[in-house]
Amino acid sequence: MPLYEYLCRDCERQSELLVSSDGTVDGGQQPACPECGGQKLMKLLSVPAAPAASGAEGGPGPQSGGGHGCGSGCGCFPGS
Repeated sequence: MPLYEYLCRDCERQSELLVSSDGTVDGGQQPACPECGGQKLMKLLSVPAAPAASGAEGGPGPQSGGGHGCGSGCGCFPGS
């Protein structure tokens, strides 16, 4: 079941609810506000997460200092 964001028009609270494709929750019941129990809910437009760049890895970014893997002051590049 997809997760949707809703705004309750009774208590003005935002909440996330798991709602089936037919618009119901928990065996056919209409979604209700978890705070006040109201059923005057407005589905909000959610912004999807941006996918990772093709071939990108989730590891740390490049290290700073020296411009190469050894770091500054290593002696790999005399005069730097």
